Amino acid sequence: MNGAQAGPAPQPAAAGTMAPQALELRHLRYFVALADAGSFTRAAEKIFVAQPTLSQQIMRLEGMVGTPLVQRRREGLRLTPAGRVLLDASRTVLALVDQALSRTRQAAGLGRPQLRIVIPPGLPESLAVRATAGLRRAAAAADVGLAWLEAALDAEFSLISTRRADAGLAWLTAEPQTVPAVLEVMTVGEFEPAVWVPSTHPAARRGAISLEELAALQVIHGPRRVQPGTYDAWVTAIRAVDPRFEFTDPPFWQSLAMTLALVAAGDPPAAVLTGPTIAARTRALPMRQSHLANTYGMVRVRLEYHPLVAHAALVWSGDLPRPLQQMLFDTADSLIEPSPHLADLISLTTA
Repeated sequence: MNGAQAGPAPQPAAAGTMAPQALELRHLRYFVALADAGSFTRAAEKIFVAQPTLSQQIMRLEGMVGTPLVQRRREGLRLTPAGRVLLDASRTVLALVDQALSRTRQAAGLGRPQLRIVIPPGLPESLAVRATAGLRRAAAAADVGLAWLEAALDAEFSLISTRRADAGLAWLTAEPQTVPAVLEVMTVGEFEPAVWVPSTHPAARRGAISLEELAALQVIHGPRRVQPGTYDAWVTAIRAVDPRFEFTDPPFWQSLAMTLALVAAGDPPAAVLTGPTIAARTRALPMRQSHLANTYGMVRVRLEYHPLVAHAALVWSGDLPRPLQQMLFDTADSLIEPSPHLADLISLTTA
């Protein structure tokens, strides 16, 4: 039912009265799991409870708050405005509790320090592999446990600044001094996107395309939730040429080949823009033809003057214990200068 609630709508608390004070952490954990999974069935499976139990606990949570938190729609669950507020608060509360428990156990000698590391989807493979390998080596040497979280990081790195994670790899699209003061940032490399155009486009013959030519095309890129920082920065850069410019979401954002196939068969002609993929130091290396071009009639070209770039950075919370911060600093320092054979690998894998 379109717009139907996830259960009987709870009655608002009467004026001058307080909602029942029976809130437990499990209610918040259930609610976060539901929001992340997008359905009661998947959430129940994820947290190993029966679906009726989950539904009942969410209804109780709504009763405590005094307003609906989720709506069932044909396209799936949708949070109400109140639900979105509670989701952010729940994530923060749960992260603080988990962090406090971890530190308490460490103080009692019951466990080793743990770092929660965010790895956004869509990172260049060479960077992700080097970074995770470096962090694992450093953690093993310092007897630190690592917990990995695959999630997008926004331009403010709010997952880290609100202590839902301790550190993460991120795209820095603004100046380092604009980062929230509670965070430490160390850049580890500069990357730019790959651009694919139809083989019939004039840029295909030149091997390069200007920002003005790109802005004149329909450009497939995104979705925004995957890399919000670079997405917004690149929209802003292209709007300097065409104020009405908007990206078009890809039909299959996890498959470049599928996206290229559909774009090549479409009309009018369109371009495909990847996320930050090509390391800056590979700019002078020769472009290599890809089998994708032979199959789909799409050709990879360079952006002239490199107007769309992003700095990869290792970001961490400034209130971490000094030994953990030193471990992160040393890891970031080891990533700044990739070896020559890795630079060549980047060029080959993105061709």
